[in-house]
Formats: sequence, structure tokens, C-alpha cells
Amino acid sequence: MKVYTYSEARQKFSMVLNIARSEDVFIKRREGETFKIIFTKSPKSPFDVAGVKTKATTRDILNAVKESRAEGAESGSRGGVIPQPTTPLS
Repeated sequence: MKVYTYSEARQKFSMVLNIARSEDVFIKRREGETFKIIFTKSPKSPFDVAGVKTKATTRDILNAVKESRAEGAESGSRGGVIPQPTTPLS
């Protein structure tokens, strides 16, 4: 456990945060108030994924989705409507 005055913590804030990763850190103000710094890890988003390099165009992807949905409709599954682009794709 580390205890810093407000002035010390302000001057060495980066170091104080690094220490808080591994142990309790308290900051004490002149008026007697005490604050505890708590380290928490942010949860990683399931949508935070690396990109994939491909030569597929937007049109290729839309056609693949359209074909997949058409095959599903033929086999009796319920497919949705494929949104069509409002501008021509190159």
C-alpha cells in the first residue's frame, strides 16, 4: 500500500497509476480526505477484430449474400430482404 499527498500524486501521476496496477494507492488531501485509486481492465469488445485483406469487392460480397439467401429460400428457410445500394458500385 502506497500513500501519497495530493501534491506528490499530481507531480508523479503517471508513476502513481503504474503502481496502482499492482498495489493499493491512496491519495491524501490536506483537509484529511483520502481517495483510493483502483486499477481495472476494460473488457475487450467482441467486435474488436483484426481486418481481413481480400480482393473481394462490395459487389462480390453482396452477390454472395444474395445467393446464400436465395438458397435458403429454396430450402424453405425464411430469408430477409437484401438491401440494394443506392449508388452504382464500381
